This record gives sequence, structure tokens and C-alpha cells, in this order.
Amino acid sequence: MRVNLENTTRKLCVIGDPVLHSKSPLIQNTMLEALKLDYIYLCQPVAPAQLAPFLHAAALLGYRGLNATMPHKQALLPLMDTLGEDARRFGAVNTVCIRDGRFFGYNTDGVGFLRALAANGTSPKGLRVTVLGAGGAAKAVALKLAQEGAVRVTVCNRTAERAALLCALDEQGVLRPAGFDIETLRREARQTDLLINCTSLGMHGTQGQFDDVTFLDELPAGTPVYDLIYAPPETKLLAEAAKRGLPAYNGLGLLVHQAVCSLELFTETSIAFSAVQQALQGVLGGP
Repeated sequence: MRVNLENTTRKLCVIGDPVLHSKSPLIQNTMLEALKLDYIYLCQPVAPAQLAPFLHAAALLGYRGLNATMPHKQALLPLMDTLGEDARRFGAVNTVCIRDGRFFGYNTDGVGFLRALAANGTSPKGLRVTVLGAGGAAKAVALKLAQEGAVRVTVCNRTAERAALLCALDEQGVLRPAGFDIETLRREARQTDLLINCTSLGMHGTQGQFDDVTFLDELPAGTPVYDLIYAPPETKLLAEAAKRGLPAYNGLGLLVHQAVCSLELFTETSIAFSAVQQALQGVLGGP
């Protein structure tokens, strides 16, 4: 990856612990070059105890903004001067804009997933959705889908209490909790128009894996299956879905559309995905 630096170049970065595996610098710098924007996007490991000092150092050093991955998304909330609606609703910040020494916190998970769905020709309106997992990503996706017109969103999780807590945040009354045992997954699959895995099962670097994917046999023909994991690019869940002739999508589309949303916030401009799509395909092979 090559970037051009000028004395006027403005700085952005992604923080996390760990974070050196992140594709965000590649994605963002590719977009910045394609759009001829005078920014550079860096990768910065930040331990939890360093979060508040780093934030203020970034402001002093003239950073215009940053993205945050685990474990900082919740910890950033009380450090913000202003929170966007989704950040407040989801209880997590993944994008921080720094303007005149003030911190503005946003969450692009929900809108990024909606854009990824739209890019594949899917609208949530009227859909029955099954979400696997009840963590931060699941919360953003499930609540956004309910907000955008899904008629039912079932949150399946091994810990019933955690699923119930997530569903209690839904103001539309669309979310409902369910278990993660195979019989429950099979039952829910029969009434599903869109399946989304928001767990870490199948992710590089983790030991967890789907032991039984026969619930995929119960999905109606043509039901899209999404896995928010992008490393590996094809998880066991997606491979098994593809074997059954189901449309299968990994998390790269979400990652890219989140990045576009963040760059719009950083630069206070509207960005057409078509303007960066070809450049991103050249470095990512997708989405």
C-alpha cells in the first residue's frame, strides 16, 4: 500500500487491542486515494488503560477522527462530548470525529449493514429475520433491522438472559429472544427470510465452530445467509449454505460499507459507493 503525504495531510486511524490484523487502513487509504482526499489512515494499537490518554493525544496531534474496534466500543461512550442516535441506542461507538477539540461519537454498524444488504438487492421491510448471537454486532444489526421495517427479528443466543436484554431495547416490539439449541434453530429457520450470524463461531483465531448446521436445511429456498465474519472469507456456515444453493455473503461488504459511512463522517461529505467500488475490488477482490 502506497500513500502520498503532504504537509497538509490530515490524520485518521483505527484503534483496538489487538488491531494489527485490521483491513481498515487498506480500505480507507484505497478510498482516500480514489477520491483524491488529502488524508492518511493509520493503525494504532491502544490498550484499554490508554484509551482516554490516547484520545486526548489524538486531538492534540491534529487527528480528524478514528475508528474503534474491540475492546473500546463501549468504553468510548462516556468519553464523548456528543453521541449520534445509533451510538446512544446501541450503547457503542465505532467512529469518533474530532472537531475543535471536541469528540463526536457515532456507530456505523447498523447503517453499514443496511447498505450491504441493499448492495445485494435486499430490503429488510417485511422480512422475518433470525440473528445468531446477542453481542454488540448483533445488537446493532437487530435493532436497525427492526427500525427499518423487519416484521420479526428473532435473536438466538446460548445465554437466554443476554438475548432477552437485547430484545428489551426494541421500541418497535419486533425483537424476540430464542435459544441456540439445534431444535430451536431448526424451528426458527422454517420461518426465516434472512439469516445473519453475528457470533464469532468460525472466525480465524477462535476455537469455536458450528457443530451442527442442519438447521440450514429448514430455510426456505433462496433465503440469504450472512456471516459478519470476513476472515476466513468463507466460514463453515457459508460453505454449507452455498452447498444448499442459498445466497451466502461474508462480512466484507459490511466492513466496506461501514468504512464508507465513517469516511463520510470524517470528511463531512457524501460518498457514492460506485466512486470507490472498482478500487476496492482491486485490493480486496470484493465485495
